[in-house]
Amino acid sequence: MNKRTGVIAGAAAVAITGAAILLPDASASTDRPTALRTFSAPAAGRLATALKADLGDRAAGWYLDGANGHLVMNVLSEDDAAGVRAKGAVARVVHNSLTALKSGTRTLRETAAVPGTAWSIDPTTNKIVVLADRTVTGARMATLTGVTDRLGADMVTVKHSRGEFRRFDGGGTASGSPGSGSDGQAAGGQGDDGQGSGGAAAGPVGGSAIFGGGARCSLGFNVTVQGALAFLTAGHCGNDSRTWSADQGGGRPLGTVTDSQFPRTDFALVTYDDPGARPQSAVDLGNGGTQPISRTAEAAVGMRVQRSGSTSGLHDGTVTGLDATVNYGNGDVVSGLIQTDVCAEPGDSGGSMFAGDAAVGLTSGGSGDCTQGGETFFQPVTAALAATGAQIGTGGDESTGGGSAGGGSAGGNSAPGGDRGPDRNGTSNDTSPTASMSLN
Repeated sequence: MNKRTGVIAGAAAVAITGAAILLPDASASTDRPTALRTFSAPAAGRLATALKADLGDRAAGWYLDGANGHLVMNVLSEDDAAGVRAKGAVARVVHNSLTALKSGTRTLRETAAVPGTAWSIDPTTNKIVVLADRTVTGARMATLTGVTDRLGADMVTVKHSRGEFRRFDGGGTASGSPGSGSDGQAAGGQGDDGQGSGGAAAGPVGGSAIFGGGARCSLGFNVTVQGALAFLTAGHCGNDSRTWSADQGGGRPLGTVTDSQFPRTDFALVTYDDPGARPQSAVDLGNGGTQPISRTAEAAVGMRVQRSGSTSGLHDGTVTGLDATVNYGNGDVVSGLIQTDVCAEPGDSGGSMFAGDAAVGLTSGGSGDCTQGGETFFQPVTAALAATGAQIGTGGDESTGGGSAGGGSAGGNSAPGGDRGPDRNGTSNDTSPTASMSLN
């Protein structure tokens, strides 16, 4: 080998050696995606709140993917998506900003005030979903479609409900058997996940029948306000009567309405007449057992929830929309509601919607029944507590005080176990009741 050939060979060897040294560093990309995390509902709410604060107007809503426990955040650009993925959430780049969607709902409220309609923002489709019940025909439908056509198909989807939107207050006699639904019987008594662990109620609890002024409604949640014991129910029930009892004849008086708000919102605060009353902070499961309630949670699309009412008992389902508006007719328009696919019937108004030990909503109204199904709307409990200054709980051992007004939401309280992220198999270690989620 001549001298020149030896120099070339030596240089090549050095180059190869250098490449071998550099290759491991080159494979360690800083763009490697963060592993997706699984979330309980409270943990997802906390992260979503933080992401929304970082993104500002570039956030376009979020939801829970119940198939795998992922938090899905809608954003407006791929640059913003990278920041979401870095936190272990799923990022979807969408067309409509949340600001644009809220502007669309204002347009509907101002120009399409048609009785028998409802609408909510659906982050799973990045659109406003408008529902028209069976009474919306002819001129009413023309008015509605005139507005939705102007907003455009890329922003609004119009659907039809088989039923008729109505409030779910009922007459003085029971029209159904509590707990008679197929899922009502099965939902209680599941001690492994905390359901049915509270035993039989010693007094009126969430879902119990209440009577006043010829109307029958349901108790929502027992609360404390300025040291006094009270309960929340629907505002249209509070407008039906000033006084409420545990029986139709009024022989077992319960309390007196101290605040009732309907329409626009839909909640009432009823203070117990007996200063010695000791109601339990719990919800009736319809099978002789109760679910203790110790905190509140903000609803999220995709969140699994249960509802207890004095007519139809216990049923479950999924949150399908937020910031919903429903027009019951006669000027009764309510906004800021939670939309679900959980069924309800007359007499269930005011009844409890909950997730595990967390209070979520008060039954307002909807369409259909627990035979055919339908849509049901709920007043958020957190808004009712903030307006009345009340706290979830009755001061007994069953209450932790986690549901204070303006706090105790999914953004501030974790379920038992909290968010622990994926284990070695990529599944969540969180076994709390609020971790159970699914999408429509």
